[in-house]
Amino acid sequence: MTRHIRESGVRAGRLDTENVQANFTDLHPPYDPHEAVVAADRCYFCHDAPCMTACPTSIDIPLFIRQIATGTPDAAAKTILEQNILGGMCARVCPTETLCEEVCVRETAEGKPVEIGRLQRFATDTLMDKDVHPFERASETGKKVAVVGAGPAGLSAAHRLAMLGHNVVVFESRPKGGGLNEFGIAAYKSTNDFAQQELDWLLSIGGIEMRYGQALGDAISLPSLQQDFDAVFLGMGLSAVNALSLDGEDTANVSDAVSFISDLRQADDLTALPIGRRVVVIGGGMTAVDAGVQAKLLGAEDVTIVYRRGQSAMAASAFEQDLAQQKGVRLICNAAPVGIEGHGKLTGVTFAYTEVQGGKLVTTDETFTLPADQLFKAIGQTLGDMPEALTLAGRKISVDDAGQTNVPGVWAGGDCASGGDDLTVTAVAEGRDAAMDIHATLMGAN
Repeated sequence: MTRHIRESGVRAGRLDTENVQANFTDLHPPYDPHEAVVAADRCYFCHDAPCMTACPTSIDIPLFIRQIATGTPDAAAKTILEQNILGGMCARVCPTETLCEEVCVRETAEGKPVEIGRLQRFATDTLMDKDVHPFERASETGKKVAVVGAGPAGLSAAHRLAMLGHNVVVFESRPKGGGLNEFGIAAYKSTNDFAQQELDWLLSIGGIEMRYGQALGDAISLPSLQQDFDAVFLGMGLSAVNALSLDGEDTANVSDAVSFISDLRQADDLTALPIGRRVVVIGGGMTAVDAGVQAKLLGAEDVTIVYRRGQSAMAASAFEQDLAQQKGVRLICNAAPVGIEGHGKLTGVTFAYTEVQGGKLVTTDETFTLPADQLFKAIGQTLGDMPEALTLAGRKISVDDAGQTNVPGVWAGGDCASGGDDLTVTAVAEGRDAAMDIHATLMGAN
């Protein structure tokens, strides 16, 4: 049982090392070989499998589960990795409960799906533990491709391009790769430095050079990349964080949830992270839930997530919402922030209840104040400054179905580009598909 220290303010060491380590164990423990076979035997191996259609990377799920059931997990891993080279991480963080598992026939018939995510993890972990890379590079094409961003989209594109024989240079603004997988995922979802293990394994195919501390618009520019490379793929994600635009937003202990999660993921000692006794998180997505749950696991006594619309509209899945509440996080919906209380020192956050009038969400005159000594903003991220030559669709880079931008020779994918959901698995698919289109273009097939 965790031990809370009733002390106001933001400080480190609210829980001792033993309790923190227990709180941040693996959210979904891996299957052992016997458990995996038993779980695989529940699959009906559907011919027109709805789980495949629901998977953004179109993994042949019935095939890889049959391969596990017949005792060939390495073959299962290759089936997965042919479509999703980051299948190990996606098995850990993908919202399978709203994708493949939601449409599983077992879920429809019995209310308990085949645990596809855990089976995928079993297969990919089995192969990676052998330090085996299942793919070989094709003969070198003599073409060079620049990839900006070492997150899921960029790494997926880089691997596929390298596998097809191109030489790839990945430019990453941070000191190490992984992107969202390294810096933006809750620590209890990806333990034991898995993001870096997966990155090292991915790079073992060869033909990929990593250059860190290289940000677009700073150390590198789009024109220079176009001049030096045969093609460019942009997969830098979203770098800026939306603001509340409220007075007092610069008050101490008011920060964005993205930075909090990143700091937590990079910390050598989680007990050294300062956390408030009363924490408020504003937002309704996965980032809000990850921040709220981890604040609780670090020893915050009272954690509340506040979302401006109804609970059914939250971007966080029902599983994530339930997880938050199971960990003791309170959810308040239909309320929007209108004031940050405290003069230089956060004391609370004032909210107004919301309602829909004439199809628009508006705040009412009814308000309430939550006491708080720490506030995390999780209200979305934006692209940041982009080269003027690129056409934007809203706040993202406009791309066609193949990932091509309006600039010849430049493709984009992942969170920075228009298109699918902002999910790791979607970014992997977009990076892979853009790489195939780049290859076809460079080889004269387009």
